[in-house]
Formats: sequence, structure tokens, C-alpha cells
Amino acid sequence: MSDRELYCDVCEGVAPFEAPPCVDGHGADCPELVCTGCGAAVVIATFTFGVTRLADRRRRQPTRRRAA
Repeated sequence: MSDRELYCDVCEGVAPFEAPPCVDGHGADCPELVCTGCGAAVVIATFTFGVTRLADRRRRQPTRRRAA
């Protein structure tokens, strides 16, 4: 189990959160956390955007030409 201090909406303050035993194999890096004060659960969603990939995709679009 890992302890992290996060803001808890139910407790209305900063409280220690811990990761419950993870059945998905994440271990201490499990995105599911539980407030030790009230038991509220949160999921930490970590993801990234491929900003450079979007820019590359825009550059690759063909230029549309109109007849004169």
C-alpha cells in the first residue's frame, strides 16, 4: 500500500489516500485510491495527448485546388 495526501471532497480537506490491493497488477502505482478518513474512492487518470502527432497529421493533408 502507498500513502498519498490529496484533497478529499467528502472530508473537505487534505487527507491521506492509500491504494487498496490491486487486482489488475498495478502494485503501488494503482490509479485507484481510497481516503483513509472517510473511505471515498478516487481514480487517478493519467494520459497524454499526442500534440506533435496532431500537428503532423494536419501538415499531411493535401491542398485542395479550385479550377480557375
